[in-house]
Amino acid sequence: MHCEGDKKYDKAGDCPVCGMDLKKIESAGNKIMYTCPMHPEVRSDSPGSCPICGMDLVPLNKKESDEETKNYRKMLRRFIISLIFTFPVFFIAMGDMIKFDIVHLIPMKFLNWVQLFLSIPVVFYAGWIFFKRGWASVIRRSPNMWTLISIGTGAAFLFSLIGVLFPGLYPNEFKDMHGNVMTYFEAATVIITLVLIGQVLELKAHGKTNSAIRALMDLTPPMATVIRNGKEKEIHLEHVMKGDILKVKPGGKIPVDGEIRQGSAVIDESMITGESVPIDKKTGDKVIGGTINGNTVFEMVAEKVGSETLLARIIDLVNEAGMSKAPVQKLADKVANYFVPIVVSVSILTFIVWVIWGPDPAYVFAFVNAISVLVIACPCAIGLATPMSVMVGTGRGAQSGILVKNAAALQELGKVNLLVVDKTGTLTEGKPSLNRMKSFGNLTEPDVLRYASSLEGNSEHPIAKAIIRGAEERGISPYDNHRFESIRVKELRESFMIRLSHWEI
Repeated sequence: MHCEGDKKYDKAGDCPVCGMDLKKIESAGNKIMYTCPMHPEVRSDSPGSCPICGMDLVPLNKKESDEETKNYRKMLRRFIISLIFTFPVFFIAMGDMIKFDIVHLIPMKFLNWVQLFLSIPVVFYAGWIFFKRGWASVIRRSPNMWTLISIGTGAAFLFSLIGVLFPGLYPNEFKDMHGNVMTYFEAATVIITLVLIGQVLELKAHGKTNSAIRALMDLTPPMATVIRNGKEKEIHLEHVMKGDILKVKPGGKIPVDGEIRQGSAVIDESMITGESVPIDKKTGDKVIGGTINGNTVFEMVAEKVGSETLLARIIDLVNEAGMSKAPVQKLADKVANYFVPIVVSVSILTFIVWVIWGPDPAYVFAFVNAISVLVIACPCAIGLATPMSVMVGTGRGAQSGILVKNAAALQELGKVNLLVVDKTGTLTEGKPSLNRMKSFGNLTEPDVLRYASSLEGNSEHPIAKAIIRGAEERGISPYDNHRFESIRVKELRESFMIRLSHWEI
């Protein structure tokens, strides 16, 4: 709660200074926005379908992954059900080609009926979402790949359904020796199943990509210790305001960007900057939200909160890069925009040509060939390949600490033959490692490493951990430690009468 001035209060009521009603401070971080993976310019405050392509909207705030997980599970369930029913339909239709004698299991006169019943769950449950998207694209006068999928599979199923219910409407040329009409149930079910595979893989890749962004978000603590009116209180991070006095405890994560007000600290900034050695901070120095405090207590002033922090800007950079469009994707979008109307036009032209010059029954042949054009022409690869590549690439880079500004930069990177790094330490794993060593005395190098790892055994310093890992990798066991004493930053002392200075290293 706050008044018109800078004072903030934890409870509702009247301002104790001026008597005005206190206003509730709404946190912008709680609002979830949704966007389309294919069209990042689309924004919505509720889940639904993209008004351009009909795809499901995904959370723009990657931490809110419940809706995304729900969509993935729903699509996976659709795919599994579709796969279960598509396999028998395929084997029945292709029995002769794959040397599978289906007649011993199902009488010939019932084959089409069995295919019909097996196809119903695929078309009206698993693939129903595609028909909704296709119809929406027609209503919006924005034909896309869902238009072709829905028309092609729908027409194939309708043609086959009429053939099962009213076989007398079809000439003998469309029937087998047993009087069964040659149906296309397998075409409709196989296409729907294949498209569902693409949808599941897309949502899975999207989830893996977002896990890198969620890992960045998890760097910030959910709670912060604020000092107000001389009292300490634990509050949610989104309630921290500029100017708040925060207390950071030993080993705790710094909640927001700010400045040390009182005390000093040794802060691990490796997760943000890649710097492997903790940084000494004193009163007046800046600290970064998401970094880890050492073994001291200090107070800080919150200067940047919410979306203004460095970590939030990094997350936004990765997010926007994944949603941005590369030049090749813009070209693919243009091709897809023309591709769908052209395919529909070719299908109509095919129907007309077969009606005029085709053999009898001309309308049946025309209908079958027009359907064939729609079924085989699906721009899924054109529409999905590039955005999926950008999304997965930027997410994989974020996992490795590589931030890509936008998709155009990622495309240009493919032309790079030589990469020049500006200074030592720019490319780092965030932790030191022992690469080589040299003994200047009578001891052998393994003996030196054994003494060093023994000395460092109780230390939490990054260089100490590097020496210990180096000894373990070389199969060297340390001695037992005695009378361990740690002097911060400068040196370690032990009963071996050996002194090892981190500062000099």
